[in-house]
Amino acid sequence: MFLYIGGEGEVDSIYTMNEAWVEYAKKYHALLFIVEHRYYGNSHPTSDMSVENLKNLSSEQALADLAYFIVSMNNQHKLPPNTKWVAFGGSYAGSLAAWVRYKYPHLVHASVASSAPALAKVDFPEYLNVVKASLAKDSTQCVEDIESAVKEFNTLLRTSGGRKRIKEAFNVCETVDLNSHDDIVNLLETVTSNISTSVQYDNQGEDIRGLCDVMTNQSLGTPLIRLAQLNGPGTCLQSYNESIGGLKNISWNEWDSDVGVRQWMYQVCTEFGFLQTSERKDSLFGDNIPLEFLIQQCSDIFGKSFTKELLYRAVDRHNTIYGGMDLKATRVAYVHGSIDPWHAVGITKTRIPQSPAIYIQGASHCADMMSPSSVILPTIREAQKEISALIGKWLQEP
Repeated sequence: MFLYIGGEGEVDSIYTMNEAWVEYAKKYHALLFIVEHRYYGNSHPTSDMSVENLKNLSSEQALADLAYFIVSMNNQHKLPPNTKWVAFGGSYAGSLAAWVRYKYPHLVHASVASSAPALAKVDFPEYLNVVKASLAKDSTQCVEDIESAVKEFNTLLRTSGGRKRIKEAFNVCETVDLNSHDDIVNLLETVTSNISTSVQYDNQGEDIRGLCDVMTNQSLGTPLIRLAQLNGPGTCLQSYNESIGGLKNISWNEWDSDVGVRQWMYQVCTEFGFLQTSERKDSLFGDNIPLEFLIQQCSDIFGKSFTKELLYRAVDRHNTIYGGMDLKATRVAYVHGSIDPWHAVGITKTRIPQSPAIYIQGASHCADMMSPSSVILPTIREAQKEISALIGKWLQEP
């Protein structure tokens, strides 16, 4: 039995078409199951997403759901006692795959945890550090031009004429006040996110190359103008209050609920942290994204009780429950890509012989999960062969 675990979004039938786990299932004659995570996609256990109604949204509850599902399927299909379940997941769902093997070893025989964060962390500057390093591998000039753009941004902020130029370049909404610290940081965080997303989900070099082609093309204008062009056409960039306003919406009927934005933010503020700060002048985005600003979002969205102290206690509790980087689970494959910023909080070196780490040079977030027919990089192809062999080996073990 192969179990695909849903994460912070809707599960879709596309996951049963040509992805790597389906190919493994064909090879080992496995039956496929997919479970959507409570509160995400179409799994709405409450009338809305109020803070009171989100109290049962956690990784612990998600693991209990998986355990209950496996027991239910065993009973419903009258499966023999020696039936072996193998769990698969990517990103947060990859973490769940590892943790469900750790917490319910009598139910889950083995797991493949792709791009799975293992260590919860409040302050996570390493994320953007990896973004910078990944871009530099393609083009050091690209990194230099982004840094120049950020410096130009900070210089223009000092004058009213400069602030007007920023608004025009980045298609900023009229409601944005570039004299407001929150609006300034919110704008830079949005721009940062556009770049980091391109790196995180880089398609075997294609996205990073495209991004750097724009950033290093001097014919397009100054580095700032080039940075603004990465945002592409579309709606104007919102103010901080407008951005937070969307996350405060508790209705299931809003599009944000489908993609899990509010729900994931709740888990960030009550379990994981993962706040992608930039507080050093030598960082790719300078010292423009402070930790205090990101923590403030938790209280602004969910209420005054969601404090800095609460977040640090929650992260400590989370790591105590699962073990962080010292997760003691056997028969788990930890798969990470060198390009992916999330490998900074993942297990990239084998710590337990029965749970090998597979570190893929040049691979991005969850790249090992893609259909083998789409793979171009030899390193990803070899990793998929290694994963397949591990599954076969583990299925032979009692």
